[in-house]
Amino acid sequence: MTPVEILRGDGPVVLGMPHTGTFVPDDIRARLNDRGRQLTDTDWHIDRLYSGLLPGATVVRATFHRYVIDANRDPSGASLYPGQNTTGLVPLTDFDGELIWETPPDEAEVAARCVEYHAPYHAALSAEMERVRARHGVAVLYDCHSIRSVIPFLFEGTLPDFNIGTNNGATCDARIEAAVQETCAAAEGYTSILNGRFKGGWTTRHYGQPDKGWHAIQMELAQASHLASETLPFAYDETRAARLRPILQTALERIETLALTLGGTR
Repeated sequence: MTPVEILRGDGPVVLGMPHTGTFVPDDIRARLNDRGRQLTDTDWHIDRLYSGLLPGATVVRATFHRYVIDANRDPSGASLYPGQNTTGLVPLTDFDGELIWETPPDEAEVAARCVEYHAPYHAALSAEMERVRARHGVAVLYDCHSIRSVIPFLFEGTLPDFNIGTNNGATCDARIEAAVQETCAAAEGYTSILNGRFKGGWTTRHYGQPDKGWHAIQMELAQASHLASETLPFAYDETRAARLRPILQTALERIETLALTLGGTR
């Protein structure tokens, strides 16, 4: 299986999906423990949730699971959130802090997985960002994520439905940040926060270079907003998703409009 799938569009927005993949090679799967093989920390059904919301968007999706290697982590292994519980480049635990390996990978294997999986995903994402920027003058990466709404190991209490990350405003034009924040804040029956527990992962921080014409914003959705339950089998809830999708569509359409304006001024 190829490590990355690309759906190429003609608009200024790129949807990044680093955590929807569930592919684990047999030799790696055999080294996970029973808990690890459940692949609990997948961004379940995010590709389905966003499908068709912005017809001109380019989609770059990792096919491999984050337990193989996390495409949203710094390949150097540096922590995104120093001093806070998190998971690494190749996670040793799940989001509950429980061990997931019978035989954890050593440094050499982590390096090999970087070459085989992490690097191709980001080579594809970089190429698409550059292609889009060349066409429109700017490219906006909207990084699509989801997570269980209650995970005491990672954060206290219940996570808001919409968790918007721009690394405290550094990764995109302020108008893009404001448009997404306003859309989410106005969504009746939902909660939202800007740069709370999730400020944007390595992808958002790496590609968010507004002075270069690359803008990036992360959306971390609480899975209760679109799943029937946040436990196995993590089934998609058509009713919840149908209520959520128009809000996401509005946010994406506003981003696209702003991107075309920004591109015209460069």
